[in-house]
Amino acid sequence: MTVRHIPVLLKEVLESLNLSKGKFIVDGTIDGGGHAREIISKIMPGGSFLGIDLDIDLLEKIKESFMKDFSGHKCDIRVEWGNYKDLDYILEQNHLGKPDGILLDLGFSSFHLDDSGRGFTFQKDERLDMRYDMTSGISAAEAVNSTDERVLADMIWKFGEERFSRQIAKAIAQSRRKNRIETTSQLAEVVAGAVPAFYRKGRINPATKTFQALRIYVNDELRNLSEFLQKVPTLVAKGGIVSIISFHSLEDRIVKNAFADFKKEGLAKIITKKPITASREEVARNPKSRSAKLRVLEFI
Repeated sequence: MTVRHIPVLLKEVLESLNLSKGKFIVDGTIDGGGHAREIISKIMPGGSFLGIDLDIDLLEKIKESFMKDFSGHKCDIRVEWGNYKDLDYILEQNHLGKPDGILLDLGFSSFHLDDSGRGFTFQKDERLDMRYDMTSGISAAEAVNSTDERVLADMIWKFGEERFSRQIAKAIAQSRRKNRIETTSQLAEVVAGAVPAFYRKGRINPATKTFQALRIYVNDELRNLSEFLQKVPTLVAKGGIVSIISFHSLEDRIVKNAFADFKKEGLAKIITKKPITASREEVARNPKSRSAKLRVLEFI
C-alpha cells in the first residue's frame, strides 16, 4: 500500500500556524502526512507534534514513514489513532498540554481514492463501504440497503445538496428490492438512471453528490466537526491558532459560524475575513484544491 498525498494550500497553512522552533502543533487529520512533514520540520528542534487519524491502515504507514524520516531529530513526534473530536481525551491520555496550533484538513486522502478499495469513488468498481474507521459504524452498503426511502432522500439532500434526492432515493429503494446494492458501480448506475438526461451530461458525474452524502453520513463528519468546535476554546493555548480546510459548503458554513461566535464572545479573533483559496497554479497542479477553503482563528 502506497501513501500518496498532495497537501492542499500547504504554503498558506504553514504561514497561518505561525510556526517556530519549540511549538506544540496538532494535526487532527494527518491523512497522508503532507502537511505534517512540513510542520515538523519547522518546529524542530524542541517542538512537539501530535498527529491523529481515524484510518488505522493509513496511520500505520505514516507512523512507519515518520519513524524512518525523523529518527534522531530533536522533536517529540506522536501519531495516534482516534477521532479529532476526541482531542481533549487524546491530549489527556498522552499527558500533553494545550497546543499552540491545530490543523484540520477535512478532505480525504488520495489513499482512500486510489488504494483503500473501500468505495470512496464511483470511478472504480469496489465494495461500497466508505468508512475511515473499519472497526465501527455501518458501511455505505448497509446504509443504502437498509435506510427508509424517505430518510435516505433527506440524507442525500442534506449532506449532498442533491436536488434530485427524492428520485434517487426512490430508484435505490426499487433497485434494492430486486438485488442488494453492494458495489460502487451498482450505485452509480442506479443514480444515473434516476436523474434527467441533461443532468447525466452535466459538468460533474451525476453520482458525485450522492457519494458525498453517503461518505459524510457513514463517517458522521459534520457532527465530528461540530463537537470539535464546541470543545476547542478549552483545548488551545492562549494565542493559539486553529486552521481548518473545508471542501464543501456544509463544512465551511459550520466553521464560519463557529468562528464568528468565538469572536462575538470575545474568545478569539478571525485572521481570515474571507476564506483563503488555492491559486490558479495550485489548482492546475492539484485539481482537488479547487474547492478547498482555509479559515484561520487565533484565540486571545
